[in-house]
Amino acid sequence: FAKFDLNHDGTISVDELKVGLEKATKDDIPQSRIEKLLQKLDANSDGALQMEEFASVDRLKNQLDFIVREEKAVASVEAKLVKQMEEEKQLQEMRMSLVNEGEPTTSDKVVSVLPYLFPLLDSLQYAGPWVTSHPDNALAQAAALVFTLYRSISLSGFLAFFALSFLSSDLSLNRLVRFNIQQAIYLDFALFVPGLMAALLGAVGSGLGLPGTGVVTEYLSDGVVLGTLATIAYASATSLLGSTPDQVPFVSGAAKSRMVTPDMFDEEGKLVGLSRGVEDDDVNKEE
Repeated sequence: FAKFDLNHDGTISVDELKVGLEKATKDDIPQSRIEKLLQKLDANSDGALQMEEFASVDRLKNQLDFIVREEKAVASVEAKLVKQMEEEKQLQEMRMSLVNEGEPTTSDKVVSVLPYLFPLLDSLQYAGPWVTSHPDNALAQAAALVFTLYRSISLSGFLAFFALSFLSSDLSLNRLVRFNIQQAIYLDFALFVPGLMAALLGAVGSGLGLPGTGVVTEYLSDGVVLGTLATIAYASATSLLGSTPDQVPFVSGAAKSRMVTPDMFDEEGKLVGLSRGVEDDDVNKEE
């Protein structure tokens, strides 16, 4: 103890402990290790060692060796965490490079609106009663002309559907564009429902001889056209502002379920299906 207590004040400070141990080990010892060693031995936490707290040189060396092993273990864990974080970062960057999830450019915003021409043109089939009852209306005549030209193209609906379906799988297209393509497709699918309802209503009304079914069908057709126009107006305005128009009931949910996201790819860049988030939600629901 006396050899370490250089100023003979009855206690051993951090500096005195460092000098004494470096003489005993003939090696430079980092200040941080000396401080850790003193903390382990300093029972009364006064920042110095008294006679009763002091240990033999061999015990001090063993404590230092233990501290070194602790530091190496911590450094190893930290290195593994850093490596894991770097690998996850690289994996995320690789996934992001496979799918265009960036902010839409001005051209992306404009292009994302174009798919809605598909359901817009198909919705004109329900505008017949309104066009017929407004023969002098320029807008009605324009709608009739556009729909006639659209239908004059053989298999125009099927061609538009397959073209949009093909484009929706192009992951180089911005997410906003791909989402609107999917939503336009599902919106067009939704137009089959009122057509089926009108056909059933007409058949039932004709079979039972019910009056007024034609008027109901006309109102239904007008509602379909107005509803489609309102939906397209909302989707177009939202898209041009750079946001995703995902608040259309039923249709937006269906479109979201068809969207490819970066976490659907594995470590090798292969598409593996549903995103992990969706899978986790399904598991939680089952539990």
